[in-house]
Amino acid sequence: MTVAITCLFLVLAACGDDDSSLAPHDEDFSSSVCEDCDDSSSSVKSSNSAKTSSSVTSKSSESAESSSSVTLESSSSLSSSSEYVPFDHSKAFDGTLWRAGAYKTFIDTRNGREYYYLEMEANGKSLKVMAENLNVGDMVRGYKDQQDDSKIERYCYDNDTTNCDRYGGLYQWAETMQLPSECNTKSCADLIQENHQGICPNGWRLMTAADFEFIVKSNGNTHGVEGTRSTFGFGGYNTTGFSLVGAGYNWNHSFKRLNEVAFWHYPQEGTLGEETSLVGLQGTTSTTIGEQSTLKTHGFSVRCVMVE
Repeated sequence: MTVAITCLFLVLAACGDDDSSLAPHDEDFSSSVCEDCDDSSSSVKSSNSAKTSSSVTSKSSESAESSSSVTLESSSSLSSSSEYVPFDHSKAFDGTLWRAGAYKTFIDTRNGREYYYLEMEANGKSLKVMAENLNVGDMVRGYKDQQDDSKIERYCYDNDTTNCDRYGGLYQWAETMQLPSECNTKSCADLIQENHQGICPNGWRLMTAADFEFIVKSNGNTHGVEGTRSTFGFGGYNTTGFSLVGAGYNWNHSFKRLNEVAFWHYPQEGTLGEETSLVGLQGTTSTTIGEQSTLKTHGFSVRCVMVE
């Protein structure tokens, strides 16, 4: 079944504008349950949510934080047998106005991975944001759903963990939210919390649409969304320091558009039905802040914001 794409732009833009070309065509959208998804029900973990549901419970935060639930980056690699040299993440920040002393680092204790982050300022307010995409969890092949509710799962572009190292993991909506996998095919709006942590480390939360709008306007940026993109491989100015990379996505269990676009799930359900989420998007031709409603089962990037 096909439905029309719903485009929700934070600035004035019509669905016929160039930015709508960033998204796959109408035939890739459906307001019904994804036909090629496995609709078997996974076991549901106990909830640590302040809100409860008779039919769905959240995954426990203890499970999300447990080191036993996360495999180190090398364990599921399908890369070549030659020695892999870790990607130099500082390359994404080259040529920006925010290199010298602006970036701080923290370590995600779940897998020992270090991330850059920085403080962004606009209109007298500030926000501390990760300058890299999240990369945590056991890799599953791109043709599968992320259905094991006992651990965090991720896609790596082309089923290669070296791509997760460079671009971050790709996650379905329920995985991003750290909710039971059945939430990908039914409404779990009552389980969405303010400052929803999801798969972000302790002390961090998922980026919202309002956060991204703030980021675009931060740090004196005058280049719109191009000011959020990395100068390394994504054709941006990166004047905000956000350093967004073209991580591509997993769409209907196929990897597409590496180094061309970036998509991310928001902690919000979409407008096309209970199986959809609101996602942010941009690409090399993007000039506006784009949003649209699409299937929760698609795999997108994750960025986190510090809780203060």
